[in-house]
Amino acid sequence: MKTQLAHFPLLKTLDQFDFSFQPSVPEKQVRELATMRFVAHGENVLLLGPPGVGKTHLAISLGMSAIAQSLSVYFVSIVELLEQLARDAAEDRLAARLAALCKPKVLILDEMGYFPLDRRAGQFVFQLVSRRYLKGSIILTSNKSYGEWGDIFADPVLAAAILDRLLHQSTTLNIRGQSYRLREKRKAGMFGEPGEAGAAS
Repeated sequence: MKTQLAHFPLLKTLDQFDFSFQPSVPEKQVRELATMRFVAHGENVLLLGPPGVGKTHLAISLGMSAIAQSLSVYFVSIVELLEQLARDAAEDRLAARLAALCKPKVLILDEMGYFPLDRRAGQFVFQLVSRRYLKGSIILTSNKSYGEWGDIFADPVLAAAILDRLLHQSTTLNIRGQSYRLREKRKAGMFGEPGEAGAAS
């Protein structure tokens, strides 16, 4: 039941994660995070890196570990959240949405940075992070470095305020490596690395 309520787009476990393919991911540290000790203090986990390196897989895996320990989890992509906020604003339900997202012990926000947030969405994220601050953990994935968050929110001051709360008690994993989704095509020789002669653009 908790797995269904978590709203995962797919189910992934740590045992399915190929740490040998992504050596920038510290396996020992990830498995320590999977103990969920950080949740007891409302600490956050931020997974940064380019597309395809396994950020969402790790986020879902940690969420699955939380459920195995009877913790409530909810997963939502930022794109989906933006769609929800547009509907909620039209129906005057933003306060109810905020309250609902504050309930789970672990909230997973996936793919921060792929789309800019308008003022309403940025303020909502600020309220959400502020409400959960040191009370409920957030696992967040992003393809943007922290220095680029001003561009996501179109307001450097708001971005700084959100990061201040997210990072105060948190763990950041910077993942650098090749895309999992493209490795089979690379193996098949369909294209090389960016910049290689003959590589597809």
